[in-house]
Amino acid sequence: MKNLNNEFVIQQQLNKKKIINDPVLGFINLQSEIIFDLIEHPVFQRLRRIKQLGLSYLVFPGANHSRFEHALGASHLMRQAISALRLKGHEITEAEAEAVTAAILLHDIGHAPFSHVLENTLVEISHEEISLLLMNRLNKHFGGKLDLAIQIFTNKYKKRFLHQLVSSQLDMDRLDYLNRDSFFTGVAEGTIGVERIIKMFNIWNDQLVVDEKGIYSIEKFLISRRLMYWQVYLHKTVVSAESLLINILKRAKELAIAGQQIYSTPALKIFLENKFSPVDFKRNTMVEGKTVLDWYSILDDNDISISIKEWQWHTDLVLSSLAKSLNNRKLFRTQLQTSPVTKITEGKILEIITREITGDSALSKYFLMTGEITNNAYNKHNGKILVLDKTGNIKDMQQASDMNLNALTKTIRKYFLCYPKELDIN
Repeated sequence: MKNLNNEFVIQQQLNKKKIINDPVLGFINLQSEIIFDLIEHPVFQRLRRIKQLGLSYLVFPGANHSRFEHALGASHLMRQAISALRLKGHEITEAEAEAVTAAILLHDIGHAPFSHVLENTLVEISHEEISLLLMNRLNKHFGGKLDLAIQIFTNKYKKRFLHQLVSSQLDMDRLDYLNRDSFFTGVAEGTIGVERIIKMFNIWNDQLVVDEKGIYSIEKFLISRRLMYWQVYLHKTVVSAESLLINILKRAKELAIAGQQIYSTPALKIFLENKFSPVDFKRNTMVEGKTVLDWYSILDDNDISISIKEWQWHTDLVLSSLAKSLNNRKLFRTQLQTSPVTKITEGKILEIITREITGDSALSKYFLMTGEITNNAYNKHNGKILVLDKTGNIKDMQQASDMNLNALTKTIRKYFLCYPKELDIN
């Protein structure tokens, strides 16, 4: 009987070393128990229910992949990067390898539903801050096993290059999402040579660098990043859909705070009826029997989608109209321009909206969205990509490349204007 128990324990341990078949990267090996346990935790499983590209599926029907898949992919690339650096003689202990893999695995656990949209409406704290708060909670749950991972994540560990693998202009996050998003949207311009880039990684003076042989792969990476932002992430129809969702949630919150009856799931209801500051999250304030982080940890895309589906029949004209527009993909017309939308233009459009749609000037603002979008493929002022030549000298990517990268370092700014398509506006 004792031997049977021992075999069962051994089998349980072996079962934590899994192989996952990923459509983008192939077979992903889970190489440690803590990584398996983190993936199994409800806080991480929540990422299955948060789309990687938010509302982009309204433009690219295949873009239904989740942040769960992306996090697994990024952790797989991290193990490849560790192996490549070890082969070049750089010491990375198994504890460090496990910790940096955990750090990249958990980098997105604080993401709100529908990407960054919720950060603009229901909460006043960034997903990066929430990720760290949740990592600290998980660390307590796992008895301090994430101490080193958190040090790396917050860039407080002595080996700085490990943090750069998690967060930099050439991190595992970007390497995974470009290829993954390209695959699921069908936008071929986003495809990059990930394996080649990782094999070109090196360490110089405690910094992550790229061997000179990898310059062309990095050039392709930067160009792909720029194109994916314009073609996918900042596609004008995606901008229209996200702006519409923001206004839907703003209106729902306004009604809920005013005491009006509005259908919502229990998790969404908490965030509609309360205003939580960063301090509330850091103190982990108790609300209706759960902490604010507990409520946040069960909030996902489904809460938003189900509620918006019901809001189509709400008695409030604004909420029902906007909900129908998004649910049935009757999105607003989007105009892009190189200069800010003037107050005069806004005023004229608001007058038309009041006359033809709302009949109330106070409500017309919900049918007009303005703002700006920016694209900067390579930020030369924020953690440059460094190239190591054969003589051991270091150059910034912009200097090392024989290609003019000025267009990629320049921040391109465009201004948008969204309004109902039925309006006759010249």
